[in-house]
Amino acid sequence: MDESFEMMQDVFRSGTSPIKEFICNYVTIPYIMKLVAIAIVLVVLFVLYRIIIRMLKSIPEDKLKPQISGLIEKIITYLYYIAVFMYILGLFGIKFSAIWGAAGIAGIAIGFAAQTSVSNIISGLFIVGDHAMQIGDFITVGGVTGTVDYISLLSVKIHTTDNQLVRIPNSSIINNNLTNTTYYPIRRIQIGVSVSYDTDMSFALETLKKAPALCPTVLSDPAPGVWFDGFGESGINMTLAVWFNKADFLQTKNDAFIAVKKVFDEAHIKIPYAHIDVSIVDDVNLIAKK
Repeated sequence: MDESFEMMQDVFRSGTSPIKEFICNYVTIPYIMKLVAIAIVLVVLFVLYRIIIRMLKSIPEDKLKPQISGLIEKIITYLYYIAVFMYILGLFGIKFSAIWGAAGIAGIAIGFAAQTSVSNIISGLFIVGDHAMQIGDFITVGGVTGTVDYISLLSVKIHTTDNQLVRIPNSSIINNNLTNTTYYPIRRIQIGVSVSYDTDMSFALETLKKAPALCPTVLSDPAPGVWFDGFGESGINMTLAVWFNKADFLQTKNDAFIAVKKVFDEAHIKIPYAHIDVSIVDDVNLIAKK
């Protein structure tokens, strides 16, 4: 085979075509073997990368939360691309010591411009390690409320109740109070209601205690609570508090309001409302009297 390649090179050496020169210089057994070796290394790196990613995705969610799995996947992907990039640079004889030196000089300049990004990345590591939220949780940060769709090293993306995308930098989450409404499996809502001042307070208390029994999604443990909450301008304020599974929020809230109105109507207890007494004075008669 070596003799055949040498014969081909002898044929093409007689001309000056660039294609002929390329074939004469590079179509050799050692060069082809080198290309095959490079291709094998790249394929092996890719196969290892895919195997690691597949093993990572096969871990159950109860052992590895989705946001942590996504973060590890990103790190592995970055490492894979860096390894491929450095391997290709090495093929061209580029010395890594020179690259690190240039990177050190450039890093000083870039570092001042990238302080915010670095702060977000560090904050992202704290967020993932703190386990304060996960994808699907309903959170409130800095007056913004919505469901978590994506957690990355730089930011958290949520969609609001009116389906708007909001991107919250990780540093803002660390520096502000985070409220995770759906962190625990059960929740509690409080419903305020008033009764008129001529209502028997004990009777009103016992009547309101009947409302939770009319709500199928209300939990008996923890038990519902009913208490007086103060004397208002139009009536006596009362509070009903019930517990429920977080997935039943909307149904429980609607059922609770319906139940309160129903038990009060059956007991003939009036729910007062603010009203204004308007007196009309007859100016003519008033002047006549004067």
